[in-house]
Amino acid sequence: MNAFIKLVRNPLKFRMFLFLKLPGAYFSGVRIKSISEEKCVVTVPYKWFSGNPFGSTYFACLAMAAEMSTGALCLANVYKRSPSVSMLITDMSAAYYKKATDLTSFVCRDGIALRDAIEEAIAANGDNMITVQTSGTNEAGELVAVFNFTWSFKVRRK
Repeated sequence: MNAFIKLVRNPLKFRMFLFLKLPGAYFSGVRIKSISEEKCVVTVPYKWFSGNPFGSTYFACLAMAAEMSTGALCLANVYKRSPSVSMLITDMSAAYYKKATDLTSFVCRDGIALRDAIEEAIAANGDNMITVQTSGTNEAGELVAVFNFTWSFKVRRK
């Protein structure tokens, strides 16, 4: 896990990763603000590239940031893993409460639960699923949106 966290905390390497693998997130300004074993904070600004015609952040950009706050915790636990573990979102739901008109920060605090779900899949030499939540707030601390993602983990057979 520490190798992935070290990689993400290197601004140049992480921005290059975003540019090459997730260009939409790169150009929208999605960034990992902090990551640890327990939680991940991802931000997305309201700006021209992430905006919609209604003066707020486009819902898909919010979803990108929300997904990254959970997905980064998943990647931290499967990065360079032996046996290799695949990860896939199988379900997503969202509730929106307020227009996102400035920087929105998504916080996922389910890092330990994700780690345990991955460990269970490895122990069973099979698969496992877990639903985790991330909440997005604006700069005033007001709730903007809540997302739930169901992640599926599967041990790759050689």
